[in-house]
Amino acid sequence: MLQELLVAGVAAGSACVVYVAAAARVVKQYERGVVFRLGRVAGEVRGPGFTTVVPFVDKLRKVNMQIVTMPVPAQEGITRDNVTVRVDAVVYFKVVDAAEAIVKVEDYRFAVSQMAQTSLRSIIGKSDLDDLLSNREKLNQGLELMIDSPSIGWGVQIDRVEIKDVSLPETMKRSMARQAEADRERRARIINADAELQASKKLAEAAEQMSEQPAALQLRLLQTVVAVAAEKNSTLVLPFPVELLRFLERAQPQQPPPAAPPPPAVEE
Repeated sequence: MLQELLVAGVAAGSACVVYVAAAARVVKQYERGVVFRLGRVAGEVRGPGFTTVVPFVDKLRKVNMQIVTMPVPAQEGITRDNVTVRVDAVVYFKVVDAAEAIVKVEDYRFAVSQMAQTSLRSIIGKSDLDDLLSNREKLNQGLELMIDSPSIGWGVQIDRVEIKDVSLPETMKRSMARQAEADRERRARIINADAELQASKKLAEAAEQMSEQPAALQLRLLQTVVAVAAEKNSTLVLPFPVELLRFLERAQPQQPPPAAPPPPAVEE
């Protein structure tokens, strides 16, 4: 009798161990567990830690609550100004309601990926090329809003959307390079013309000032000669102003004219 009780106790203990082993589940810190009991969601979403389910009756589905980084395949489209471009992006999203992410949509990752591709093509068609190249922050916000609107009902929240790269045809790249080069040349010519205008105004003021003092012109000439003479490998040709010759001529003392010779004597 005692032996039979001992065997029954061992069997019951084994059955309890098997039951606990079949019912025990561990949910990680970054996961949430959704329990389906006979096909229906049972109770609240299970938090992280140790939990149990009814074996052969309950089924536990674990949902990752971490932020998912999903690259969006490159989409080719025509912009509003009729330029063919190829744009790729990346979507950051996370699950905020594990039960809805499992119940409302079959595969929320695939659904977000398809919605991101469709929204990216739509953004390309509504935008100009300049906006895609220089105003990406605004386009990122619009793209995020387009993806986030339907995903809210799936228990998914879009954290951020970024346009990574915009590929242009080679002909368009060459055209843009020529345009940028022409624009830089235009700015350089405007700067040079403005410098010439300012220099001409200053030279006109200097000429007006020197016209009142002729000696200032001579001093300026001498300064120029000194600056040029500093170069040892140059030949200096010094112009001699006529005004200086006239000044030296006036500075010489006036000498009386030579007396005329006496007339020759006539012999008779």
